[in-house]
Formats: sequence, C-alpha cells, structure tokens
Amino acid sequence: MYKPTEAFAQELDANDPFNQYKQEFYISEDHIYLDGNSLGLMSKRAEESLQQVMDTWKEEAIGGWMNSEHPWFYLSESLGERVAPLVGGKPEEVVVTGSTTTNLHQLVSTFYQPEGNRTKILADELNFPSDIYALQSQLNLHGYDPDEHLIQVGSRDGRTIDENDIIQAMTEDVALIVLPTVLYRSGQLLNIRKLTEAAHERGILIGFDGCHSVGAIPHNFHEDGVDFAYWCHYKYVNSGPGGVAGLFIHENHFDRTPGLTGWFGSDKDKQFDMEHTFTKAQDAGAFQIGTPHVFSAAPLIGSLALFEEVGIDAVREKSLQATAYFMYLVEHELSDFGFTIGNPREATRRGGHICLEHDAAASICKALKERDITPDFRAPNVIRLAPVAFYVSYHDIYRAVQILKDIMTNETYKQYQNERDVIA
Repeated sequence: MYKPTEAFAQELDANDPFNQYKQEFYISEDHIYLDGNSLGLMSKRAEESLQQVMDTWKEEAIGGWMNSEHPWFYLSESLGERVAPLVGGKPEEVVVTGSTTTNLHQLVSTFYQPEGNRTKILADELNFPSDIYALQSQLNLHGYDPDEHLIQVGSRDGRTIDENDIIQAMTEDVALIVLPTVLYRSGQLLNIRKLTEAAHERGILIGFDGCHSVGAIPHNFHEDGVDFAYWCHYKYVNSGPGGVAGLFIHENHFDRTPGLTGWFGSDKDKQFDMEHTFTKAQDAGAFQIGTPHVFSAAPLIGSLALFEEVGIDAVREKSLQATAYFMYLVEHELSDFGFTIGNPREATRRGGHICLEHDAAASICKALKERDITPDFRAPNVIRLAPVAFYVSYHDIYRAVQILKDIMTNETYKQYQNERDVIA
C-alpha cells in the first residue's frame, strides 16, 4: 500500500484534502511539529477570534457580556454546542468550562456517592497522574484511604490495558469508574461502549477523560450512554495553552445537583436575582462553577470553525492514514536502530499519535529538536509523535523519519544527556 519514497509522500499530499489547511497555522516552512498531542499550534482563526474578544473589551467594556458577536454571558454554553459534535453529545449535554482537573473534581464530587459496600473508585495504573491525584483527593475528602479504596487496573505489558481486566475489576464494592479514552503514553483507544455497558450492567456509574482523543477521534458519548466525560481543548483542538476545558453530562443526569456549585451554574434567567438559593441550569451548564475565562475561551471560537468545515470523521480518517504511514516508514527505515512501536496497530484501538520506545528516547528527542522537529518525550523511554491532520503533511512525516534515521546512523543523539528537561 505504501512506498518508502519521497515521491510517494508528495503524491499522498497532492490527494490530501487537508493540505490546504497547513497555511492556516503559524509554523515555519521547515519546521516539523509533531507535538500537537500536548499543545496544538496557533491558527490564524484562533488569533482572530481572540483579537475580536479583546476589541470587544476595549470598545464595549462591561457591555461585552451581552453586546458582542459572541456574548460572554452565554459563551460557555454556545461553545459547548459547537464542541458537542466532536464528542457525540447533544448540544445541551456539553459545556466549555474550567480546566481538566477542576472539572474532574466537579464530576467526582457529583457522581461519587459511596453507600454501604460501594465505596471504591476504579481507575487504571497507566492513567495521567493528575487524574489519579484528583481521585485520591476525593477519597480523602470522604474519609477513605486511597491505598484501599482506589483500584488501579494493571497493565499486562506496561503499555496497554485489557478491557476484560477492567471489566473483571468491576466488583460489587465499586461506586464509580474513571478511565481515559486514550492512554497518554501508548495511544491505546479503549472500547468506550463496551466498558460503559459492562459498568451499567453492574450498577456502576462511569466517566471518561478525553484529553488525548477529543479533536482527533470522533466519540459517541450520548449514544454510548457515558455518564460523564471531561477533556481539554489545547491539544488536538488547538485552543491555546491553558485553554478552557470541556465536560459532558448525559441528559439522564440533568436532575443531579452538582457537587460543587457556583453562580455560573445558575439558571440564566435567575442568575442575577442574587438570591442565596441556588436555582441550577437544567442542562450541562449547571456544572459551571465560576465566571467564564473569556480570553482563554476566545481562541476556541476560531479553532472550532476549522472542525466545522471538515468534520471530525474526516480528521480521524486522515489521522489513521498518517499514523499508519508513519509506522510503515519507521519499520522500513529504522528497523536496525532498536526502536519498538508501542502503540496498538489496529485502527480501532489506535489514538492520534504513535509511540516509539527506545532506551535513549530523551537524547533522541533533544537531537530531533536541534534538527527543527518537535517531538514529545514521556518517561522512561517513550517518544510520542502526533501527525495532526490539519498541519502535518505526509512529506513532513517522510522528512521526520529520514532525519531520525540520520540521527541514529551518525549517533548524534549521544552528545545529549539521556534525561528529560524541566518540561518534557
């Protein structure tokens, strides 16, 4: 299917509908950016929407809450409606608010209701640390020892989690399950529907962290029956560093009062009555805590326009082909240099990045940066490479592998210490 030639990469680009979108992003012609699974690039449209909001503040001052193209008072809800197609939620089930970990605290505060024998939270041992810290914190707040009440399903190979092992751990003492959609190191995509159905068959609520999938992979949170989900937008959705996060609440739970209440979770018609009785919104908007971070949300206005033009299904199609092509070139060109592909090969189990394992991973990443390629290192031995659909071309992938081959052939990576920088 693939060929290891530069001409073939150029042929793929010639037939790629995303080829026109690279010019929408700020990146030098020679730079190859493969770290969009950590922080997406700035698009010109995101820049424009941020500038528009700044101009509104300058010209309207407090009037911007209602008198603007995107009224700030409704910004979290209006952006939620636009994000909903990316996650497969109804418009009223999604709101753009908070940060990933703040939203997780909100959701666990709401859905973790230990009772009788059901006191434990089920997670996995490969999850992102911030999620585990939050779950430990929530257990402590309820007076439970995390060492006993936080179950972390083990990995059989150190890279992936077997869904059957997760299901086997869904015992009668589990009150809540929190899992990633995609494992951040290996890029494994979990079977969300299978896990949700298994949890509900056992009377357990389940939620998902979509940070490493939203914007790269279509989801069907509503149809799958997921109770809740949360994610960031600064990775694949390109909303900028510290961009406002998002959360999904299945409509079956709209009657729940949020565990953490704040005035922006109020019914919009009642919010400025200033009463000391909380009248919550009747949708996901109820789960907001504080005032929208308008400037941090503003770039999302522009970045979402790109997804609305192409559709998340097309993004996924390009992502799958790009990662498959990347793996092909790695196996064809780098087989003599000790690399192992640590991500799942199957399209149904693969996220938006490939995971290369190597004992000198940190050194190799530093060498790549010196050659104007931005990779991502994850301890102890993982190089994550994300060929983001909008701004990584097939020729970029070809060049990246050729440069990596040169680095390994000439052993230039050995001049760098094999340890991470402060930020990896």
